[in-house]
Amino acid sequence: MTFLTILQLIVNVIIVAFLLSILVIAGILLFKDKRQKQHSVLRNYPLLARVRYFGEKIGPELRQYLFLADTEGKPFSRNDYKNIVLAGKYNSRMASFGTQNQYEDGFYIQNTMFPHQKSDLKIDQSPMISTFLYKIDNERLFDREEHREETEIDPYYLHDEHQIVIGSELAHPFRVKRLVGQSGMSYGALGSNAITALSKGLGMANTWMNTGEGGLSKHHLSGGVDIIFQIGPGLFGVRDKDGHFDLNAFLDIARKETVKAFELKLAQGAKTRGGHMEGNKVTKEIAEIRKVEPGKTINSPNRFTDLDSPEDLLNWVSILKKHGQKPVGFKIVVSNVAEIESLVSTMVRTNQYPDFITVDGGEGGTGATFQELQDGVGLPLFTALPIVSQMLEKHGIRDKIKIFASGKLITPDKIAIALGLGADLVNIARGMMISVGCIMSQQCHLNTCPVGVATTNPKREKGLIVDEKKYRVTNYITSLHEGLYNISAAVGVESPTQINQDHIIIKKKSGELQSIHDYKLKLIEQK
Repeated sequence: MTFLTILQLIVNVIIVAFLLSILVIAGILLFKDKRQKQHSVLRNYPLLARVRYFGEKIGPELRQYLFLADTEGKPFSRNDYKNIVLAGKYNSRMASFGTQNQYEDGFYIQNTMFPHQKSDLKIDQSPMISTFLYKIDNERLFDREEHREETEIDPYYLHDEHQIVIGSELAHPFRVKRLVGQSGMSYGALGSNAITALSKGLGMANTWMNTGEGGLSKHHLSGGVDIIFQIGPGLFGVRDKDGHFDLNAFLDIARKETVKAFELKLAQGAKTRGGHMEGNKVTKEIAEIRKVEPGKTINSPNRFTDLDSPEDLLNWVSILKKHGQKPVGFKIVVSNVAEIESLVSTMVRTNQYPDFITVDGGEGGTGATFQELQDGVGLPLFTALPIVSQMLEKHGIRDKIKIFASGKLITPDKIAIALGLGADLVNIARGMMISVGCIMSQQCHLNTCPVGVATTNPKREKGLIVDEKKYRVTNYITSLHEGLYNISAAVGVESPTQINQDHIIIKKKSGELQSIHDYKLKLIEQK
């Protein structure tokens, strides 16, 4: 027999063996499916049922990458995702050939006929930021060749005269030269590499990060970034062994130089309840930070058990301000206008004011919550934000309190609209996650994040390289601020801090236009 004949015989044997294996496996599955009692479709149509299951499993990926239009994906479209990635990798927001927006009803930025030149803007461009940007060498159908280049970029800081001071009457006020920082994301909800990359990237960008309610870890502190320490109903990190508030633990944190402010979390966008973390994510390290037992699922209370009224809340804010001498505010989700008025009225009556209020829209994200809370509770940000702002204006105390806004504010135009609706500052969570590698697989609550962002699994975390991703965070923050200055020039102001309600207009489906002033008044009248 010739060599080719032998080779052909071997190939034939392999093919036959392969086909027989498939038939044996199919027979076993057919026998198993016909006998199982859980799934009717498997009993009646075993083959088609397994094809259906396969389609269900890969359906989200097929929709995301193949079938949905660039503007259709939820909670973020493909365009939203690309805008974050391009800013993070290339410090670029360039686009071409026109918008894909439909120009239906919504909020629009009003440009002026005679915009500012760049030389008219008040920008602090020193010191420049040392970072890495990607350059594409060759892009093909199945891969892309690119390399990083070290470079210095303009930071687009707020000018000194426009810097924002939170808690000016305190011994340690928080001075910021950025408008955008990171919203609350706990260590545990995110892994150590993700938190570290965010801390270092945000630190290089000279902005802030919010710890989330999971306590302060060494990973938060690794980048020397300004910290807003969040206190949730579970009191993680500031509790005693019985779960009660521990003033000494609070003071230990307040003494840390990098901790600039404290935020009491009453609620967040998709989680109008206490926090939740599955036991498989509660490692020994996380348990020590939070002062809980390792390996056990954590469900913090729906609210602070000792706070039953606006008076209770404001009294505690005053106590924490007095002892810590650092700014203290709280985070809320808005839907009941009468409650907001009661809260603001109580501030005036008792002469007790938070240094800031964080308004989170119902569209805000979270690692783990219940469907009914995620989809049905709380007003969207662009409705909630004007309610709070206008209520403070109505009672004459708007200048006493800063407003942080959060809820899908991932691009400069969305941020500018939030500023026009009453925000002083903006927090971003999911945009930050995407900047360190999140691909929106929506497995945050399962500890199976495929890119090592929302997981504490060491094997999965290895995919996230801190010394690469930290620069993407820096670039993303810097790019957002450059975009805000572009919008400032377009509307005719010298700083994005001066963007106000006069620069935003509402277009209704009928074509009718409505001013933000009228919109805000109507919102607070609907009690």
